[in-house]
Amino acid sequence: MEYIYYNYPFYHTNLRNTSDMSLINDIQKAINGEYGAIGCYEQLSRMAKTQFEKDQILEIRQDEIRHFEEFSRIYRELTGRQPIAESIEKCPDQYKEGVESAFRDEQETVDFYLDIANKSHNPVIKETFRRASADEQNHAVWFLYFLFNKQIVPTASRQPTNYGAKGALNDTSLTISQMLTYALQDEHLAQSRYKNVLQTFGDIRTFAQIKEAELRHIYALLPLFEKYQVSNLEDISPSFVKTPGNVKSAFAASVEAEVDNIAMYEKFLAFELPNDIRMVFTQLRNASKNHLAAFERGLERSS
Repeated sequence: MEYIYYNYPFYHTNLRNTSDMSLINDIQKAINGEYGAIGCYEQLSRMAKTQFEKDQILEIRQDEIRHFEEFSRIYRELTGRQPIAESIEKCPDQYKEGVESAFRDEQETVDFYLDIANKSHNPVIKETFRRASADEQNHAVWFLYFLFNKQIVPTASRQPTNYGAKGALNDTSLTISQMLTYALQDEHLAQSRYKNVLQTFGDIRTFAQIKEAELRHIYALLPLFEKYQVSNLEDISPSFVKTPGNVKSAFAASVEAEVDNIAMYEKFLAFELPNDIRMVFTQLRNASKNHLAAFERGLERSS
């Protein structure tokens, strides 16, 4: 994965005027956290159970390297000196404990970075830490996935990379119109997926209940399309649905889809949004976390 680092020519004029020592101390803490994560995730990747998990952990580590470099640049512009990074906590030496620790740390870091963004009046600092917060939430979802489903490798899918949650996660520049479109696409896709499971395997209570919940998600999104004058395109989601081979595969695919769905809404919520859109996205994100837990329980029962 290639990262592009931006040089902001206005750092010297804007950031050096900041004298808030609390903010500087928080950024130093963030630098230490990223420095520790870089080392721990390298160690964790060597203990990974599958090549897929190893590759994903190393990709997360690349995000942390980028954060470390960005935060260090900000620190230098604020203080005029190079930060001295140090690891605060020891890395767990067992894989499961390492994944659990990583999940907890990533979740805590989400709120910490948002606090830094809110504390600063500088737009560069705000944007850097908001984007980093969205990355950390995405990392947390991956570690949660590894924690409960280490034996599962994502299923093959005909879903294109520019549709639904996958489209949102791959999109580097999102507008409100695009966010609403990706969200509705993904909710339609969930409806089609669960309808296919029910038609194939009969009345499975978990899928029936969540199918109804996803329909309510669609109804929650539609008024926003009208208010913000976004075109509601034809639902083509059935063409992307692949019939699973068995019930266990159906639950595994649903776990994977909910992981993507949660990461999508977390990415959206890292942006400045109108209050009504933020409220709906938050509600749908929280509901998807409940769906993920239900599918995880179903996966365990079907194993």
